[in-house]
Amino acid sequence: MGLENQAAQEMFDDDRLAAAFERLPQLLDADPNLIRRGAFLDARFQVGIGKIPFDVGVAAGRVTLLERGPFVMRSWRFAIRGNSEAWGQWWKPIPAPGWDDLFALTKRGCMVLEGDLQPLMANLQYLKDLLVLPRHVGGEA
Repeated sequence: MGLENQAAQEMFDDDRLAAAFERLPQLLDADPNLIRRGAFLDARFQVGIGKIPFDVGVAAGRVTLLERGPFVMRSWRFAIRGNSEAWGQWWKPIPAPGWDDLFALTKRGCMVLEGDLQPLMANLQYLKDLLVLPRHVGGEA
């Protein structure tokens, strides 16, 4: 049982998950179809992975800004924040039911959507596909 708990702790470690998320621009560059689908999104938003905030800027489907916080009084249009378990489970190669969708995670209470949700909802599939990219390289980092 001790080894299982240690493996779970490592899988849901904020720093390991944040390191996987920091590869987002490179992962996106390898997917021209996803870039094309986000062509009309121009937004600055915050992504919270556990206690680690990220400032993310997207313009014409490309990640133009990805900075790791903490930040003081940084502005953003919307925020997507989740605990480490939420991101770790969502980035598994095949997530379990209830851990496989942004809204399922909000329903569980382990992810929060805040701010002006209009750009998020207008580009929902693009953003969901963008945020799930670390899954394809083993999101457990």
